[in-house]
Amino acid sequence: MKEIVIISGKGGTGKTSITASFAALAGNAILADCDVDASDLHLVLSPIINAREKFLCGHEAVIRQDVCIGCGACLARCRFGAVTRLETEGDWNTHSRVLANCSDCDICKRSCSVRTNQVIQEMIDTGCSPRESSFVIDPTACEGCGVCVWTCPVKAIDFPERDSGEWYISDTRYGPMVHARLNPGGENSGKLVSKVRETAKQIANDQKRDLILIDGPPGTGCPVIASLTGASLALIVTEPTLSGAHDLNRVLELTAHFGIRSFVCINKWDLNPEMTEQIETETVKKGASIAGRIRYDSAVTRAQIQNKAVVELHDEPVGKDIQTVWRKICEYVAK
Repeated sequence: MKEIVIISGKGGTGKTSITASFAALAGNAILADCDVDASDLHLVLSPIINAREKFLCGHEAVIRQDVCIGCGACLARCRFGAVTRLETEGDWNTHSRVLANCSDCDICKRSCSVRTNQVIQEMIDTGCSPRESSFVIDPTACEGCGVCVWTCPVKAIDFPERDSGEWYISDTRYGPMVHARLNPGGENSGKLVSKVRETAKQIANDQKRDLILIDGPPGTGCPVIASLTGASLALIVTEPTLSGAHDLNRVLELTAHFGIRSFVCINKWDLNPEMTEQIETETVKKGASIAGRIRYDSAVTRAQIQNKAVVELHDEPVGKDIQTVWRKICEYVAK
């Protein structure tokens, strides 16, 4: 089984458009969108979802208000600003009896309302409406460290697994696709990428298909490593700019570290032919291969508007460029 990963040093280089065209040219591949932080292969291939599963990863703290005594230990210990103190109307006399045994432990110095009992009692005596404290945790700010859970004196904080997103198995006009969506602020995108790849491999084995096309994430972080390790080949898509050349070098260092054969494709090469030649020269020096050049063409935008792969627009020059790159990749995979 061969796994071809299409990656880039930055977003917006055109790797997803190229992956969609490769899917159309291959015809019988299993597709995997591993750019789980900002997936968009589905915008071109219009998948029909057959199965969906929640992605549970990490933990988040949740305060049970019926048990919380309002001591503020969670606020005092949280270093991520996730705990918020609310002032609510309530029966302070009942609340203060629960909190009457302050041992001056210093754990809740920043927020403990026991220390202000005298002031509040004076408010009650003068007819003012007392307010008691309650605390809530902002799930988007919670890092799941568990410190508040361990320090809560009455164990009023639950620590369930975090709902971090979903992953899907879908059908497209060019074959099965495994893809995912990471929730905003969701963690462990690398783990979700691994889940997408594992599922794609399982489907390929079950259906006896020998090719997986992976639309990888940009950059060099954990999601890229998770989509790249163990792959047969990496196609790195770049642009003829200084930042494109810089980011390409970082990705080439990464693929070299993992011993993965790399090909480089320069998209929109005709916008800066001189820089294109420099990038190709440096690519060869670093031991990678040139897969080809793809010109700048408004047909790419027209294809996206129509939810089509570029090669589905017949007789477009940019489509022929992508076909040339695909043939180069296939030559190596066939060896």
